[in-house]
Amino acid sequence: MFLGATNTASVQPVVAIERTVFYRERAAGMYSALPYAFAQVAIETIYVAVQTLVYSLILYSMIGFPWRVDKFFWFYYFILMCFIYFTLYGMMLVALTPGHQIAAIVMSFFLSFWNLFSGFLIPRMQIPIWWRWYYWGSPVAWTIYGLVTSQVGDKTSLVEVPGQAHMSVQTYLKRRLGFEYDFLGAVVVAHIGFVLLFLFVFAYGIKYLNFQRR
Repeated sequence: MFLGATNTASVQPVVAIERTVFYRERAAGMYSALPYAFAQVAIETIYVAVQTLVYSLILYSMIGFPWRVDKFFWFYYFILMCFIYFTLYGMMLVALTPGHQIAAIVMSFFLSFWNLFSGFLIPRMQIPIWWRWYYWGSPVAWTIYGLVTSQVGDKTSLVEVPGQAHMSVQTYLKRRLGFEYDFLGAVVVAHIGFVLLFLFVFAYGIKYLNFQRR
């Protein structure tokens, strides 16, 4: 979450400067909006993929998860998609606002809600029912859901819960946190959806919005 937010903040000044150059080159007939937007996303994705690999190797070993190919793949996938949608979110806000200063203000406002309703501070089952819909609108909530269920959601070993009978890890996650291992496929698709949403809104902003002042 916090490293992803750093990606969001750090990419905004870069995109803002490059957008100024893009305005000039587009006026000269050099660049087209959509190829420029998708090329910029491709470059950021390559950087994020390398960043995620280094981060995942360090964090995965520090947590002490078992070194299994499928488990590490899930861990890498969800961290990668998390960093990508954070980066694209920052790029999208720059494309929709006149400058990166305003984009930073909008970013901070929504990131606070993403964090609050992610299920990290308050589990989904304890969020008031009239606010629970926003849990599903927080990309961070889907990432936490995916990370937890992919790593421990299939475990049937018993855990001791004070004041209750022993239950499996899988049952505990379902009852207390609302995490179901069978829902993992939908979580994977949701991450792709968030990435595509931010990508196309960024491309739309670059193509149709012009904040250039003469």
